[in-house]
Amino acid sequence: MFDIAIIGSGPAALSAAVNARQRNKSVCVFGRSLDSSLLFAAEKVDNYLGMPDLSGEEMLNQFYAHAVKRGVEFKESRISQILSMGNQFMINADNEFFQAKTLILAIGLNKSRGIEGEMEYLGKGVSYCATCDGMLYRGKKVVVVGENEEGEAEANFLADVCEKVTYVPMYQPVLNLKENVEVLNGKPKAVLGEGIRVTGIEVDGETVECDGIFFAKNSTPPESLLFGLATDGKNIIVDRSMATNLPGVYAAGDCTGAPFQIAKAVGEGLVAALSAANYIDTNK
Repeated sequence: MFDIAIIGSGPAALSAAVNARQRNKSVCVFGRSLDSSLLFAAEKVDNYLGMPDLSGEEMLNQFYAHAVKRGVEFKESRISQILSMGNQFMINADNEFFQAKTLILAIGLNKSRGIEGEMEYLGKGVSYCATCDGMLYRGKKVVVVGENEEGEAEANFLADVCEKVTYVPMYQPVLNLKENVEVLNGKPKAVLGEGIRVTGIEVDGETVECDGIFFAKNSTPPESLLFGLATDGKNIIVDRSMATNLPGVYAAGDCTGAPFQIAKAVGEGLVAALSAANYIDTNK
């Protein structure tokens, strides 16, 4: 059980982590490696106060070293789902499960584009986690849309419980699928449904009938990561304390909207950490 779980590994996340430790809270940062951050690729950063002429890689490494020195824990993993358990949260990190009293979402820009009907049928046949929801489709037909190789593991898992699994890869080559997984090459266009349930998916004009659709994405839309999280379509909605509409959940950095600047991300990370720490202290 961590006091604060931080989702993301960029400047907002690392700032939040350092400042949460300053408030003597146990902290774990869940995210990809540092080189996955957009900042990592910056040749030179000229507008961050007191640290001129550093490359993005150098700056991130300094942020990371500061967090490590303060005792922040790190889990390099992809978060597929977060569940509210009343007064705590359950975090699925590559099928390892962790608990936290509060959350800070610092997930950066959502670079994954959804297709028509995807959000409409979320929880009604659309899922982003085969391990979480796969058993609901035992003996049924499902489609897995994979933006990366992790989708193959999702499809292989479902192949053991579902009547039929169709895999739609958004990359090449496909290397490690079980023999009973059917591959369909093409571009997904729309999730199809009737009322409150999915009935199929349109791929390059062809309708594939199914009971469920699983998306393995490079980045997960924030509202699908945590059910009920309010967004304006692109950004997580927060107030001045970086609080979202969900108690105990805060957000910071690029995922809250423009300007997309390091100083803004670091400042929001600070505010989110102080708010999360105060939430814990006042709800003991």
